[in-house]
Amino acid sequence: MDPPSGLVAAEGEDDLFSEPFATIAGIYRYPVKGLSPERLDAVELEAGAYVPGDRLFAIENGPSGFDPAAPVFQPKIKFLMLMRNERLAALQTRYEAETGILVIRHEGEEGVRADLRTPEGRLEVEEFFQRFMRYQLRGAPHLLESPSPDFRFVDTPRGFVSLVNLASCRALGEEIGMPVDPLRFRANLYLQGLEPWEEFDLIGHTISVGNGVKLRVTERIDRCAATNVDPSTGRRDMDIPGTLMRTFGNVDCGVFAEVVSGGVISERDPVRFAG
Repeated sequence: MDPPSGLVAAEGEDDLFSEPFATIAGIYRYPVKGLSPERLDAVELEAGAYVPGDRLFAIENGPSGFDPAAPVFQPKIKFLMLMRNERLAALQTRYEAETGILVIRHEGEEGVRADLRTPEGRLEVEEFFQRFMRYQLRGAPHLLESPSPDFRFVDTPRGFVSLVNLASCRALGEEIGMPVDPLRFRANLYLQGLEPWEEFDLIGHTISVGNGVKLRVTERIDRCAATNVDPSTGRRDMDIPGTLMRTFGNVDCGVFAEVVSGGVISERDPVRFAG
């Protein structure tokens, strides 16, 4: 397999695939769609699966038609999400998978601590959003949970693991004239060591992370107005899709990948081409 065009071997290099071309700078999951990220030191990936604990839950904004007995992809507009509900960025959340406890904080104070394994706990969360989002609701908010390991509340049915190149974020910030927080892109994995936009050259190739975890990079990620929201303040202070289109002729930032071979990956793990 040849390397992508932008990633070439040094002259005289005997084994291209043994040389890392990037490292993992950050690993994140988003237990509740639209709410704050959780940084992980390490995570175990399984072949054909999502990042564990990622997009397990969503807050239905009025009836969505979601049927847990026959789950199918639903457009993100049916849920509370940053593209239209930027106030969500003012919340700090933490989900404890072992206990089922979701903690939501606002302005430094705990707004709710609920056990999502119980009807009472889920009702507490719904009542919180009934109050907190009352002017942006189309109906009663309802907490939805993924009914199977094969389903997640993702923005596209094609994406499993998302990767963002930190150099691309820096290049975008140079175009805008101020730094762009990479967390605006809500990726699972952040890569350090690539040139700006070099991640697009990885599409169609399989990469190896750490000790043999293999990811097949499948396609670009197109960006919506959710990226305009500052993840720390909740303010719409940038035009990310517009800047991408005006400058580069597309609205893409980051790539999707599928897990081909599972295992544990950690921050600072090297990224290589899979031989």
